[in-house]
Amino acid sequence: MPRKTISIDIPDLTGRRAIVTGGTDGIGLGIATRLAAAGADVILPARNVAKGASARDVILAAAPSAKVTVRPLDLASLDSVEEFSETIVKEGDPINILINNAGLMTPPRREETADGFELQLGTNHLGHFALVGGLLPALRAGNARVTSQVSVAANEGSIHWDDLNWEKTPYGNGMDAYRQSKIAFGLFAMELHRKSRAGGWGISSNLSHPGIAPTSLLSARPEMGRPRDTMSVRVIRTMSSLGILVGTPETAGLPALMAATSPDAQSGLFYGPSGPGNVGGAPAEQKMYSRLESVDDARRIWAESERMTGVSFPEA
Repeated sequence: MPRKTISIDIPDLTGRRAIVTGGTDGIGLGIATRLAAAGADVILPARNVAKGASARDVILAAAPSAKVTVRPLDLASLDSVEEFSETIVKEGDPINILINNAGLMTPPRREETADGFELQLGTNHLGHFALVGGLLPALRAGNARVTSQVSVAANEGSIHWDDLNWEKTPYGNGMDAYRQSKIAFGLFAMELHRKSRAGGWGISSNLSHPGIAPTSLLSARPEMGRPRDTMSVRVIRTMSSLGILVGTPETAGLPALMAATSPDAQSGLFYGPSGPGNVGGAPAEQKMYSRLESVDDARRIWAESERMTGVSFPEA
């Protein structure tokens, strides 16, 4: 039986300016393409600018009249994040949509960012934390909606408060460190929601997750010490092609698109697939993961993130 087509309507985004991290392939490229096709001016941050240019060509092939700009950004480098943010802010144009979608998952050995952070925490959470802080003037000017992409992994595990950088804890296959990075990121997004309301920043902040789909997260990444696809991603590809339980790269991007563009989506809420186990299916509002509900934990990870990155936000 063929898989049922799942999609959502995107409102007219003409004149809106959007940034999608991780928009050069996979789920992020699908998200960026839909935003551009709806009229948004899309900025594609890219660690590899040549790859970003190829992604822009893909978007323009689907939406020839789209406006797409590629900018260098490496979320694993605070200097790169600062340079990108300063450039955007100096241009003086407001940002209306920011989808924090980029991430990496379970490198087979512990690695570090340019600033000495455990790679998953540094990229998935701290890099985005610094990005939002650096872009804050442009986000406030655009009354932006900030959507942060977490993972079903954030529904398990915990934050190792005494070893955030995983320097003393056995790394294993990296999944526990990945879970920590996504819990921290989700807590940050919820605290951004609260701080914006308390401080009158005019920013909405919500969460999305893609469910499970065959994306590049578990694919071969030779530069990250993974020479071939994992068994997990091969199984997920098969299930996806057969329409069994999990989603596709196209459906996996729909919760973030709903959270970032739907007139009905709200700050402080969580969006994901609505199928069995919330791993596939049409996007919908979901119950917040228990690990993302603690206000105390959110305040604590915010303070730790400011300390680690040196990026501070105004007092709410």
